Amino acid sequence: MKQFFLIVAILGFSVSFAQKLEYNEGKIFQDGVQLSSFETKNLMKTDLKALHIFKKAKNKESLGGFLLGLGIGGTAADLVMGLTSDVKYPTVITYAGVGLMAISIPILSGRKKLVQESVDLYNQGLKEQNKTLGDNFEMNFVTNSNGIGLRINF
Repeated sequence: MKQFFLIVAILGFSVSFAQKLEYNEGKIFQDGVQLSSFETKNLMKTDLKALHIFKKAKNKESLGGFLLGLGIGGTAADLVMGLTSDVKYPTVITYAGVGLMAISIPILSGRKKLVQESVDLYNQGLKEQNKTLGDNFEMNFVTNSNGIGLRINF
């Protein structure tokens, strides 16, 4: 019986510390190992609010990156067209490309903050789960007409 409780305690502590996420330089780590977006989403399935914020950040990153790439591509294509032909440069394509690049900057600006917020929210949820389990754990010796026993409440 002692071995069972020891195994449960060790497993509980290892699980509680193993799931903590860290966010450094735009990358998410767990126990020093970098996680992909897919792995991070799978881990955050237990905390729906953190998962929602993480997905929101990834959507901003995708949309902002697309607009930035489209703007750079349009501007570069118009520049090449202006250099190789007798067309007056800059044309509407250059202005549209610059506009798309300008629009992408505010979209991309808040994504790191959102990822950090989702990681912090996920880690805070882990601490609250561990605290709740620790606060609700109670072990008593019980004696009654049937004999002596050990009562454990979670």
